[in-house]
Amino acid sequence: MQPNFFVLRLFIMAILSACTLSAHALDVSRDNVKAFIDNMVESHNLQRNEVVDVLKQAEVKESILKAMRRPAEKSKPWHEYRKIFLNKRRIEQGVAFWQTHGDAIEKVASDRGVPTEIIIAIIGVETNYGRLKGSYRVVDALSTLAFDYPPRSPFFTKELENFFLLSREEPVDLLTAKGSYAGAMGAPQFMPSSYRNYAADGDSDGSRDLFDNWDDVFASIANYFIDHGWQPEGPVVSRASADPRLAERLELNKILPVYRAGFLQSQGIEFDRMGHEDDLSMVVNLDGEDELETWVGYQNFYVITRYNRSKMYAMAVHQLGLAIHEGVLSLD
Repeated sequence: MQPNFFVLRLFIMAILSACTLSAHALDVSRDNVKAFIDNMVESHNLQRNEVVDVLKQAEVKESILKAMRRPAEKSKPWHEYRKIFLNKRRIEQGVAFWQTHGDAIEKVASDRGVPTEIIIAIIGVETNYGRLKGSYRVVDALSTLAFDYPPRSPFFTKELENFFLLSREEPVDLLTAKGSYAGAMGAPQFMPSSYRNYAADGDSDGSRDLFDNWDDVFASIANYFIDHGWQPEGPVVSRASADPRLAERLELNKILPVYRAGFLQSQGIEFDRMGHEDDLSMVVNLDGEDELETWVGYQNFYVITRYNRSKMYAMAVHQLGLAIHEGVLSLD
């Protein structure tokens, strides 16, 4: 049977068209791109040709836009989201990670007051203990979201700016550095602005390497938490019980610890373990498998949400940390 070359040609054209739609070179002649280039030259004294050369090699990717529209925190209920991180394999890997890096992390924990299990849990949730640091080029992720994702264009434009500046300060290559679909980098998944502002030189070698230097990674996570108000030895969260209507009424749309714990108690919230009645707190409602789960989150719970602005994320980090800690204790 002879091939139908017309049909074959249409098929090939369709494939090429799909590829074009899924990824294409950034057009540096666009007004918003030219404005970005002007700003980098005028505000930061970067060479125009160097900025243009990098951006010409950036690709706009539809897969990044799709991922941005459906993060797990928004697409899954808590009881499904929890299973991603609270499972036997990830807990055991966390215990093994503690055994391998325990001395270094415990020193940071002792110096900074951020528990070892929280530092490990952050890495476990973010990159599965450094195994999955991201497969997107950071320049592609940030360029796509800065110039083709209007809902958060200002934020990602600023992050792209910080990415260029970071490359002048640390050994981060603009064209080869890889990270998440949102442009987060390294084992702790720091955005460029966080990398510049909070990364720490944990081994005093003169650079801050969040890709391959664990000492820097541990120190940087602790530094981020302390700078965002972590309270050493303070409570994180308490399981609570209340009438669902009361719990829903007291939960705020924004993630803020604005209630005194004593006030919540006076309103009918019952704590499994209550700290000081003056502790700032918030009501956290999560969709359990069979019923609504009500929790009270404190200042340290709020700090975890500064890493990722999601109550489910903060709860996953906290519970994974507890499970890892229990796993380590069981080895003794």
